[in-house]
Amino acid sequence: MHGSVTLHMRAASEPIWDLVSDVTKIGMFSPETFEAQWLDEATGPAVGARFRGHVRRNGRGPVYWTTCVVTACAPGREFAFTVGEGDKALNTWRYVLEPKDDGTDVTESFQLKDVAWLQLYWMLLGPWRGRTNERGMRTTLERIRDAVEAPSAPPAD
Repeated sequence: MHGSVTLHMRAASEPIWDLVSDVTKIGMFSPETFEAQWLDEATGPAVGARFRGHVRRNGRGPVYWTTCVVTACAPGREFAFTVGEGDKALNTWRYVLEPKDDGTDVTESFQLKDVAWLQLYWMLLGPWRGRTNERGMRTTLERIRDAVEAPSAPPAD
């Protein structure tokens, strides 16, 4: 009930982290989440900060808002959040950045909560949804790569 995609980017980890951790920019990269906004008094990433994302499931629909909570926030290294809050958190999305000689390996992943009804869902629809998530993660990472590798982007360290 999990999956991940890793893509190498010829850029330092900091500008990549700036993009993945600024949820207000998600619509530029994700094929499903087309906008997001910080909630409460949050103005940027911090553990415990809440935001809501506007999702078009599978890129087609249904369309809905979901509340998320930041669970990891290590500049240049990791950004993660749950979909849902507290006991209602059903999924964790994570970006891990690993500096390499000529740039950064970026891994986007998801991990569903280990509860019976999600296990049943994954047994029935998991192969299809897993492929959809994998395509979406790859698209997201490719779009981020294109942004950070653009000629105006800062070079890798």
